[in-house]
Amino acid sequence: MAAFASNLLSLAISFLLILIWPSKAVLNDHYYDQACPQAGKIIFETVRNASMHDPKVPARVLRMFFHDCFIRGCDASILLDSTPGNQAEKDGPPNVSVRSFYAIDDAKARLEMACPHTVSCADIIAIAARDVVAMSGGPSWNVLTGRKDGRVSKANDTINLPSPSLNAVQLIQGFAKRGLGVKDLVALSGGHTLGFSHCSSFEARLQNFSSVHDIDPSMNTQFARDLRRKCPKPNKDHSAGEFLDSTSSAFDNDYYKRVVEGKGVFGSDQALLDDHRSRWIVESFAKDQSLFFREFAASMVRLGNVGVIENGEVRLKCRVVN
Repeated sequence: MAAFASNLLSLAISFLLILIWPSKAVLNDHYYDQACPQAGKIIFETVRNASMHDPKVPARVLRMFFHDCFIRGCDASILLDSTPGNQAEKDGPPNVSVRSFYAIDDAKARLEMACPHTVSCADIIAIAARDVVAMSGGPSWNVLTGRKDGRVSKANDTINLPSPSLNAVQLIQGFAKRGLGVKDLVALSGGHTLGFSHCSSFEARLQNFSSVHDIDPSMNTQFARDLRRKCPKPNKDHSAGEFLDSTSSAFDNDYYKRVVEGKGVFGSDQALLDDHRSRWIVESFAKDQSLFFREFAASMVRLGNVGVIENGEVRLKCRVVN
């Protein structure tokens, strides 16, 4: 009798844990086949049209996906607006330059008309990120879907985003905390092939770098001089900066070639060449673009699995919780 009571208590506790413990959602690439078969087409058309009007959209949407998944997992928390009682992620310092939220808003509005209360904002970002990479000449992949949208977004959490000044050890540790390996770190850093940075993110490398070196010694000297001309001190041009590779509108492996040459714009870019765990991957991607494409696609799928839960909601509007 005592054993029966003990087993009954264990079953009750297990049942309660199932109810209160957030369970990891099982994603698949056919999630909307029945409920919203036109979802992919709607999202693609929306981001394609936005990109035609603004060539910065691809880089911004790709960065949006990364910044969303790195904080609280892929739950569209980056899309929530701040409220009088809470400053949201999008207003945290690293995210102030993440823009083009309207592209996701537009896709969501069209999806709500076609399939009400069905497609999550988190899935829209994931699909849009794949689409902007593919339309920029990069790889494509099957996006696993079934994410739910989170209800929490805090600007203070953005301190956990990788900064442009981190070294390789710090980067590897940050990715490991999210279940991502060194190859994922190097592959996802290749997203910098689309993008531009303002001077403020790298100017510390150009002057008074240390007590021994005026310029970061890992930089190509001529490249550093060119950047100093673009980013003088004091700098009155707040739009001044540098593209993160020389083919910034095309998704390719030029980023890695530049890092090998000492022309990585961020300290965190160049740091990938300083650690034996990442250096060989950088060099491999610089030599073989098809290898980079395969690994980037695989890493984007793994990134899309970070922190995915099924106890969230499907927002009616991506900027506010239901």
